[in-house]
Amino acid sequence: MTPPAFTLRHVTDPSDPAIAAFGRVQEASYYAPDMLIPPEVFAHLITRRTPEREDCLLVAQTPEGEVLGGTLYALLPLPGELLGAGFNSFMAVTRAARGLGVGRALHKETLRVIRDAGLAGMFADSVHPTRQNEEDRAAEAATGVDPAGRRAALHALGLRTVDVPYWQPVGGPGGGPLTDLDLLFQPAHPAQTVPLALVTGTLRAYWTGWLGADRAQAEAQALTDRAGHTQDVPLLPGTSTATWWSEGQQV
Repeated sequence: MTPPAFTLRHVTDPSDPAIAAFGRVQEASYYAPDMLIPPEVFAHLITRRTPEREDCLLVAQTPEGEVLGGTLYALLPLPGELLGAGFNSFMAVTRAARGLGVGRALHKETLRVIRDAGLAGMFADSVHPTRQNEEDRAAEAATGVDPAGRRAALHALGLRTVDVPYWQPVGGPGGGPLTDLDLLFQPAHPAQTVPLALVTGTLRAYWTGWLGADRAQAEAQALTDRAGHTQDVPLLPGTSTATWWSEGQQV
């Protein structure tokens, strides 16, 4: 069977039907879609641009218009020498299109945008299988995704685990932190470490939109404190969890 041809394009029109199509791909691809950015806000995000943030939706489509996958990411420039970075909120490919190079093409294009914008790299976060409970593991298996396989794929794309005690501040049971995730980073140019100030500055900018400025600043400072105020943070293989978690630390 010949793999389907596809092209990539950034969606900028809030009435574009590709927005709803990507929302369906997202919902079908993740075991807990209610934890993701709701598709109904995509149109608002891609038309809201400020000097501090620009949200982008990139989709892969066949000539017939079928959306095979897409990725929602934010450009988060910071003042001074840190430059800022991107944060990939979510990337998904339809089950039928997996293994056809769609995800790699999407990721490559987002990195091109990051470099052209003069940013330092791309952050993302991802569940690590050693910290996933049995219920979530079963729910994810139903989507056809293996968490260990996903982390191996992210490593192959170039993403590395940032060795900090990271969690999402809000979103778990009862609104508590999500603690089964690692923070990942792909530098725009080869590097073995990432400045802690870039990590916390980018997260503060990313979190501000949904936590508010004061809470985002407090969470970024808490991460700085947990990381020991080091200047540079090691980048581990993308298949690894951060040292904090591998040593059995708890929130």
